[in-house]
Amino acid sequence: MKDGRGLPAWDEPTPRWQRLLRILGCLLIAALLVPWVRSPWFGTGGRWLYILLLATALSYVLTPLVRHLAWRAEILDLPASRKVHAVPTPLLGGLAIHAPLCIALLANFVLDLETVAILAGGTLLVTVGLLDDRLGLPAGVKLAAQFAATAVVMAAGVTLTLFSPRSTLGLLANGGLTVLWIVGITNAMNFFDGMDGLATGLAILTAGFMGVVAFQTRQPYLGWLCIALVGACLGFLPYNLRPGRPASIFLGDTGSPFLGFTLAAVAVKGEWAENNLMDVAAPVLIFWVFIFDMVHITVARIATGRVRTFREWIDYTGRDHLHHRLAALLGSQRLAVFLIFLLTSVMGLAAIALKEARLVDALVLLLQALLVVVFVTVLEFQGNRRGRELERTAREDSDP
Repeated sequence: MKDGRGLPAWDEPTPRWQRLLRILGCLLIAALLVPWVRSPWFGTGGRWLYILLLATALSYVLTPLVRHLAWRAEILDLPASRKVHAVPTPLLGGLAIHAPLCIALLANFVLDLETVAILAGGTLLVTVGLLDDRLGLPAGVKLAAQFAATAVVMAAGVTLTLFSPRSTLGLLANGGLTVLWIVGITNAMNFFDGMDGLATGLAILTAGFMGVVAFQTRQPYLGWLCIALVGACLGFLPYNLRPGRPASIFLGDTGSPFLGFTLAAVAVKGEWAENNLMDVAAPVLIFWVFIFDMVHITVARIATGRVRTFREWIDYTGRDHLHHRLAALLGSQRLAVFLIFLLTSVMGLAAIALKEARLVDALVLLLQALLVVVFVTVLEFQGNRRGRELERTAREDSDP
């Protein structure tokens, strides 16, 4: 595999400043893992910063190694008509996030049973994703792995409690909603892994907002898990979202399902507020973009007859997601990505404000969120129309 200058892609020259940063990252990792360096952080309330620095440095140093491995093994995402990238790009990016996340948490001994279960379920999805990136697996196999991972966390007590667990009906309802939430968000994140930096950036924002709420509500284990995930994604992002250049590595199926699953399970693990309305509304606001896109494409595909069965739904691939429509409207993938980041930030800030809000204030925040959804719907409608016009023009130009 060659780049535009005839060099093997993995031998693409690395800027001097980037090599320097990697050396500094290695030195930082070595220093942070020394016991007498690590201990003072814990006694001063700086454990969260320690976890953030360690996860970020590990991911930043590990990503080029994973990228090199993917090139050598030819585990690549090749250009295709339904994809937006124009050059073969290494996959396996999830490995460069999963390992730093686990190491940062293990090095800090901040694991409770639920966190262990979430990491175990995530590891299962990373393993299945590795096989999928290398060999290609049927959608049914990947879905079965998601159900199995969800069963692991539910067995450890990570379940929704919207209904009374004292009755059989309540237990079944809570279990069903937990499966729907985790599997739905897992797949929604996979859908957003379609433009450079989009899924990684959304993971950073989502985990960051959940981390803030976790520390506000005195849930340290939840907060540390969120911080570790933020750091692991921050170290990976410079390779996945590069100014003026395409991504040098993608998350692949080792990454996006793992991120979606972990974020969804963390949301279920957390206790967001004492009030039931706030408890449901906060994670919904933080995850709104995933919920919005999943609902929109499902309704649109069924209404237009593009999918008629559940099997067709899980096998369907297309360029009808939110980021595709915004890119068609704005004429730029980067603008679409950053607009989604901004909208996600608006909703996340509203979720943080909900914690201290009175009922009236909470209703105003929810009304504001609804108006944002209406605004995005209008943009998406215009983007869809613009996309159809571009496709029609392309067909006419290609006709003899």
